Amino acid sequence: MASLHLHLSSHLQVSPPRSLSLRRRRLAPIRALSVPSTALTQDDLKKLAAIKAVEYVSSGMVLGLGTGSTAAFVVDEIGALLNSGKLTGIVGVPTSKRTFEQAQSLGIPLSTLDEHPRLDLAIDGADEVDPNLDLVKGRGGALLREKMVEAASDKFVVVVDETKLVTGLGGSGLAMPVEVVQFCWKYNLTRLQDLFKEEGVEAKLRLDTDGSPYVTDNSNYIVDLYFKTPIKDAGAAGKEISALEGVVDHGLFLDMASAIIIAGKDGVSVKNL
Repeated sequence: MASLHLHLSSHLQVSPPRSLSLRRRRLAPIRALSVPSTALTQDDLKKLAAIKAVEYVSSGMVLGLGTGSTAAFVVDEIGALLNSGKLTGIVGVPTSKRTFEQAQSLGIPLSTLDEHPRLDLAIDGADEVDPNLDLVKGRGGALLREKMVEAASDKFVVVVDETKLVTGLGGSGLAMPVEVVQFCWKYNLTRLQDLFKEEGVEAKLRLDTDGSPYVTDNSNYIVDLYFKTPIKDAGAAGKEISALEGVVDHGLFLDMASAIIIAGKDGVSVKNL
């Protein structure tokens, strides 16, 4: 893995992400570097993308630390660079309790939005990425804190492997999560399903491994929406979901990403807006 990392780093040059004001201007993706497909597992791809994402980090930054399997590789890499002295003065704002625990174990200094209401950069994974670089996030259950931290960041770099690319949000057929208060959750599950009745959406309460309702770090439940076809108007869908009383937030992350780092069988590529 080390030799592969060096090979990629020496050949792929990535410009820093542009400011938020330029996010919606689409640029051509950087061509991926060719690497032997037989050498890469999905975890290898995630590690490569994570290593590339950390190239956006500079000493002295306040960073939003994402949640999930890909984001965990990012946090590991930041911890390693801090411990080696290659990065200094980093402060992390975690997006979940498990990211807090991971970062703390690696010696990364931590804070909150209360102390740092503006962040220099957030790095996180995504469950789906569409051609406009809009996202579905939250299958790991941390969507509310992720959205709060990433919305407070000057730049938001997303790290994915190529399996997360879709033609339209909801197009994977997997969950699009909605965080709801526990009070009368069935009432809101029914309303969410009725909201997308014409699309044939199925709404399910997320369950934990023991069969009990999954509880977020904010003591809420999650209703997962399963779309049979891509969402036609994600912006309108997000507004309709948010307008329901008892809905806390949803997993549509729109107009937020500054850059997407994509690891695939042919290497790593970067798309900017």
